[in-house]
Amino acid sequence: MKTGELAARAGVNVQTLRYYERRGLLKEPGRRPSGYREYPADAVSVIRFIKRAQELGFTLAEVEEVLLLQERDAPCAEVRAIAEAKMLDVQSKIRHLRAMKRSLAALVRACVTRRSLRGCSIIEALSDRREESS
Repeated sequence: MKTGELAARAGVNVQTLRYYERRGLLKEPGRRPSGYREYPADAVSVIRFIKRAQELGFTLAEVEEVLLLQERDAPCAEVRAIAEAKMLDVQSKIRHLRAMKRSLAALVRACVTRRSLRGCSIIEALSDRREESS
C-alpha cells in the first residue's frame, strides 16, 4: 500500500511514517516501478503498536527496544522488565505530580482574592518576594 493509504489506515500523518522509518521503527518499504513506496500490509499493525505503546508512556527508544526483542523472539520476561521499569517511572511521576498539587493547593488556599495583584500571595511566592523583603 502507498504512503498516504498507510497513514490514513494507521491514523498518523505521512511525516510520522517517514520519521518512524528514519528511526528504524518501521522497516524501509520496497519501491514500485514508479518510485512510490510500497508498504506491506503488516505496517499498519506496527504503527498501531507504536502508538499504543506511546499512549502508555513508552518513549520511541523504548518502543524500538521492544520491537527488537519481538523481532528476535526474546523471552517475555525481557519485555516485562521494560514494562516494569516504565511502571516505576510512572509511579515516580505520579508522586511528583501529587506533591505539585499539594503545593498549588496551599498557594490557592493562602490567596486572599480581595487583595490587589500587588499583594497577591501566589505572585509573591512564585517570585520569592517574601525572601527579598526579609
